[in-house]
Amino acid sequence: MSAYDERPWLALYGDHPADYDVEFGNALEMFRAGVARDPGAVALRYFDGVVTRAELDELSDGLAAGLLAHGFAPGDRLAVYLQNVPQFVIAMVAAWKAGGVMVSVNPMSRQRELGYLLKDSGATVLVSLEALYDSVAREVVPGTDVRLVLTTSELEFQTRDDERLFAGMSRQRHEGTTDLSEFIAQHRGSPPPPVDLAPDDVAFLTYTSGTTGVPKGAMNTHRNVVFTAQVYRDWVHAGRDGGAIFGVAPLFHITGLIGHIAVSMLAPAPLVLAYRFEPQVVLDAFAEHRPTFTIGAITAFSALLNAPGFTKDHFASFESIYSGGAAISPTAEQNFKAATGKQVHNAYGLTETTSPMTVTPFGSPSPVDPTSGALSVGVPAPNTVVRIRDDDGRDLPLGEVGEIVASGPQIVAGYWGKPEETAANLPGRALKSGDVGFMNPEGWVFIVDRKKDMINASGYKVWPREVEDVLAEHPAVRESAVVGVPDEKRGETVKAFVSLKAGATATEADLIAHCKERMAAYKYPRSVVLVDELPKTVTGKILRRELRGT
Repeated sequence: MSAYDERPWLALYGDHPADYDVEFGNALEMFRAGVARDPGAVALRYFDGVVTRAELDELSDGLAAGLLAHGFAPGDRLAVYLQNVPQFVIAMVAAWKAGGVMVSVNPMSRQRELGYLLKDSGATVLVSLEALYDSVAREVVPGTDVRLVLTTSELEFQTRDDERLFAGMSRQRHEGTTDLSEFIAQHRGSPPPPVDLAPDDVAFLTYTSGTTGVPKGAMNTHRNVVFTAQVYRDWVHAGRDGGAIFGVAPLFHITGLIGHIAVSMLAPAPLVLAYRFEPQVVLDAFAEHRPTFTIGAITAFSALLNAPGFTKDHFASFESIYSGGAAISPTAEQNFKAATGKQVHNAYGLTETTSPMTVTPFGSPSPVDPTSGALSVGVPAPNTVVRIRDDDGRDLPLGEVGEIVASGPQIVAGYWGKPEETAANLPGRALKSGDVGFMNPEGWVFIVDRKKDMINASGYKVWPREVEDVLAEHPAVRESAVVGVPDEKRGETVKAFVSLKAGATATEADLIAHCKERMAAYKYPRSVVLVDELPKTVTGKILRRELRGT
């Protein structure tokens, strides 16, 4: 037995059990248990709007019944292309009630990205914001399997219409689409028939980029969802005593799906949503709704601390605050505590781990490694074994640096339709994270670098090849190489080095605009450097590592 199997971190959990059972057979059972406990309690708050658990149950029943009436079958996929609005949660639960799978789509995705996700997932239904359908989806849907488009508005479920977020917005109707609220109303009051969801059935697909740069649909199962929701409730103290959970992270992201939606269903506790992240809107919502838990990227928290009008009182109601998605420096942790009076706890996970694989036990500040200066990302979550392995897959001694590999109930079943990638990255349901780090003798995990070339911009992962492929579409570009460079606000940002074709002309601004038009906001390069030649090996492979320091 290796040191990792002995789980030296168990002593850090105090009186909590080392192992515990998954409480529900699927996420839908988890949701229904919360409704049964108190149907009249608040499930969702959205500005001045409130949705009770009973109303959420009825609305999702109506949507599920309508889906089934329009040919949606068990195992079918429903794509959700929304911001942080109540309709996101309604659509997710409805997909489960219809026996289907929810496909999480980043609302910043443009035509190229949305088209790929819809085609790869085989989604037959799309739930979209009206504005996103108008600007993006209308050109994409005809070439996919989508046969029903339900559109909705960020203006629903509230009457305040905050000018900071909704200025100039109005309802839109588009040919070939059906209004979501009207669709639900047509079928409300006719619950769908009971559905049998197994623990290993897929609850939702969340897309991530892999070693080839092609987005892969991670198959997060119902067992994955229930287990990690329990980790948030029991070890992170989310939703304790019914305290409200604030949705800082985007709901399409695995952090939002589990650390906001799933745990709010399990606790159960109100989930407060505010459309999208705008610092002063979020601070006002903190003051109004007095949430007790949130999790988000440290970059988001830094933006809140630097927003005009911020005071320590904005965070006074919080009992538990966690950060994930982007590395926290010891300085950022200290600055947060000085500004808010609250400890921000560190956590680490990937899409393939259905949120956390390591967590800092609630109430315990993470240690700092004296050699690297890195802040620990926590200890392995319950029922989870994290190992540090060399390139040959052998366990390394505690303290030595290698690839972080995790196994446990939160590891996904694989990648949708990609058995080769599943076998390579998830051998035996153990995730090869691609991140490099080490574990100290007490079980604290430290990340010191990334094995892959992935760029982490404000918690969003960007694959360089995707940006390079878009640059290659510009008629003046001969070659390009994309790297991540440090950025005070975003952690990392995207920088491109480009060589042009002989006789061609293009400015840095031209190339940035070209990418900006074709990619999500966090992906396009913020700076471009024109070079005569890119550094290469003798075999012609571009040396990105030589560009990072320039």
